[in-house]
Amino acid sequence: MEGTTHLISPSKLFSFAFKGKQALKQEFERTAIPHLSHIYSAALYLTNDEQEAQDLVQETYLRAYRFFHKFNPDTNCRAWLLSIQRHLFINRYRRKKREPKLIDWEKVDEDYEAMVLQDSRAESWNPETLFCSRAIGAEVENALKALPDEFRTAILLVDIEELSYEEAGTVMECPIGTVRSRLSRGRRMLQVALKNYALEKGLTKK
Repeated sequence: MEGTTHLISPSKLFSFAFKGKQALKQEFERTAIPHLSHIYSAALYLTNDEQEAQDLVQETYLRAYRFFHKFNPDTNCRAWLLSIQRHLFINRYRRKKREPKLIDWEKVDEDYEAMVLQDSRAESWNPETLFCSRAIGAEVENALKALPDEFRTAILLVDIEELSYEEAGTVMECPIGTVRSRLSRGRRMLQVALKNYALEKGLTKK
């Protein structure tokens, strides 16, 4: 998400942590700091709150620095940071929320199938296409934030952060098949939720 990195100053975050460790500081800044805007964007989707997102990003980077000696430079640093962030979110933030409501999958599938039958173009404005085209309006962001954590995370990692299924599975600590399943379910839920948005944009018909 553009325009967010100014909210968090890397030098402010790490000035005390890197004292006397200039070489490590430079390597960490070269490797991890370029992903700051992506990590903040992911935190905002997870927490739905700017202040909590900033706190989560700060904790993520401080934890990442603490364990930077374990990072494999041949792997995806963004995926590694997102994995740290997800663990922090689960341990500190998600437990503050109420238990999620049960999802009526039969209703979701019925609405989705009816929508596709009504307009064959529905497949052309699927969430993956919207994210890849960067056509993310407020309606799309709000619909994504309203998804249950596991489905929102799958879409966030694969469709927005463009991680591979294998990398997303590592972050989510689940098999690739589970990533695919959550991604498919999440996309369906989004398409149903975004029906009015698609009508307004002329992407589908009544």
